[in-house]
Amino acid sequence: MNDLWSQHTKYLLRRKVLKLFGGAFHIYDGSGNLVLYSEMKAFKLKEDIRLYASEQMQSELLTISARTWADISTIYDVVDGQTRERVGCIQRKGLRSILRDEWIIMDPAEKPVAVIREDSALLAIVRRAGGSLIPQKYHMTMNGAEVATMTQRFNPFVYKLDVDFSPDTMRRLDRRLGIAAAILLAAIEGRQD
Repeated sequence: MNDLWSQHTKYLLRRKVLKLFGGAFHIYDGSGNLVLYSEMKAFKLKEDIRLYASEQMQSELLTISARTWADISTIYDVVDGQTRERVGCIQRKGLRSILRDEWIIMDPAEKPVAVIREDSALLAIVRRAGGSLIPQKYHMTMNGAEVATMTQRFNPFVYKLDVDFSPDTMRRLDRRLGIAAAILLAAIEGRQD
């Protein structure tokens, strides 16, 4: 596994909100160095997100692709860009996520290993009723123990999401799945803003 996935515990994900067509994600390590980059093409029926080591997009590190295009509970396969092996998959809990965002992270055999939930049902309802000024916060847990948090920063021009894996001191969660989940939160849930 690439050293990138094991050497950092904190990341900052940035997505420009006012980009006309498509989108671009920049992911920085805790020191502010760009470690991952992705461009999303506009008008695609199915999500197909590719993460690269730099803006030159020469070294593909991770692929996140939806299995279907019209399902609010679709499964996203996460594939290592170097080995082409499936790392696992991530599924949005469609109807449940209408009121409060919830995602399931699965291993390569599609066995659930972690859950991501929005911080508060009450705050989630307020956000959906037009309170986008209240940033979202997510907790990722494995067997009831927190392994990561993802906290949106309020910024009307740039979507920013702090990703913190430091609660996972035993390194039980594959960071590639955690980063893929953060990208999906920014790409899918971030559209609610």
